[in-house]
Amino acid sequence: MSRRSDMLELAILGLLHDVPLHGYELRKQVHRVLGTVRALSYGTLYPRLRDLVDRGLLVETGRPVPGRRARITYAVTPAGRERFTELLAAAGPSAWEDDAFAVHFAFFGRTETGVRLRILEGRRARLEERLDAIRASGPALSGTTQDNYAMELHRHGLESTEADLRWVSRMIEAERLHHERAATSRGSTLDKE
Repeated sequence: MSRRSDMLELAILGLLHDVPLHGYELRKQVHRVLGTVRALSYGTLYPRLRDLVDRGLLVETGRPVPGRRARITYAVTPAGRERFTELLAAAGPSAWEDDAFAVHFAFFGRTETGVRLRILEGRRARLEERLDAIRASGPALSGTTQDNYAMELHRHGLESTEADLRWVSRMIEAERLHHERAATSRGSTLDKE
C-alpha cells in the first residue's frame, strides 16, 4: 500500500474511531482536522471506504431518510481499531513527511509517548535537511540573477521552514518534559506502595 493510502486509512479510521459518520460528514472532518489544503474528493473517499469495508475494518449501516435514499454510515470494527493502533505505532520515515506528519499529529493524543517523540524528532531532522537545502540554493549562491518575486519566494520558504523547525523543537521539549513528569509521578506512586 502507498504512503498516501496509509495516510488516508489512518485519517479515516481515526476520525471514525469514536463516532460513526457518513461520507459527507467524514469528508468535512478530514478538512477540519487537516485543513482544506489537503483536498479530499468524493472520488477518492468512497472507493477507500469501500476498500476498508471489504477488508473488514469498517461496517456500513443505513438510515432511512424520508423521501431519499438511505444514508450509509460507517463505523470502525474491532479489526479496524487494531489497524488504527498499528498505523499509529508506525514511526518510520514516512510518518514525518509533510502530509503523513499532519495526520499522525492529529491523533497524537492516542499515540504512545515514545512513538510521538520518534516522529517529532524525525520531523525535526527532515526540516533541518530542508533548511540546509534552501540555504544552499539561495539566490546569492546560484550565480544567476533572479527577480524580486523569486527572491521573495525563497525568503518565504526559508522563514516558513525555520518557523516549523522552532515549533517542532518546542513540541519535542514539551513532550520530553511531559514524559519525565509522568515517569517521576509513576516512581513516586511506586515508592508509596
